[in-house]
Amino acid sequence: MSNRLFRATAVAATPVAALALTAVLSVPASASSAQSASAMVQAAARLTCSAAMTNSHPADYTSTGIKVSTAAFAHIETVAHYRTVTHPKYGTANGSGKRTIRYYISGATPGYRVVVDIYVSRNGKKGSCSTFFTPHR
Repeated sequence: MSNRLFRATAVAATPVAALALTAVLSVPASASSAQSASAMVQAAARLTCSAAMTNSHPADYTSTGIKVSTAAFAHIETVAHYRTVTHPKYGTANGSGKRTIRYYISGATPGYRVVVDIYVSRNGKKGSCSTFFTPHR
C-alpha cells in the first residue's frame, strides 16, 4: 500500500492525475481494476472536441465553416470526405479553444452527405469528433 501511495504522490501534480489517482486508490487491487484505472487515465488524457457547421446545406459555389471547440491553442485538422475527393485543412484554436475552418463548396455532388472528421492535438493529448454537411444546387 505504501508503495502505491508513493507512486500516486509522484503523479498527483496535475488535476487530471489527481482524478485518476482517486479512482485508482478507490478500486481494489486486481488485474481487471488496473486495466480500468489505465482506461480512466487514458480517457482523462484525451482532448475534448465538438464541431458544428455554420451552414449544413450550402449551395454550390458558396462557403461553409466547421466551428470547432477544443482546448486552447490546440492544433486542428479537418478532413472533408466528398464523393470523389478527400480534402484536409489545418488550423489552430484560439485562446478560448475555438476556431472556424472554412470550406469553399464548388461543384460538389448535390445531396451527397460530406462527412468532416476533426482531429485535435496539444501537448501529446489527442481527441476527435465529426460533423457533416449536404451540398445542394
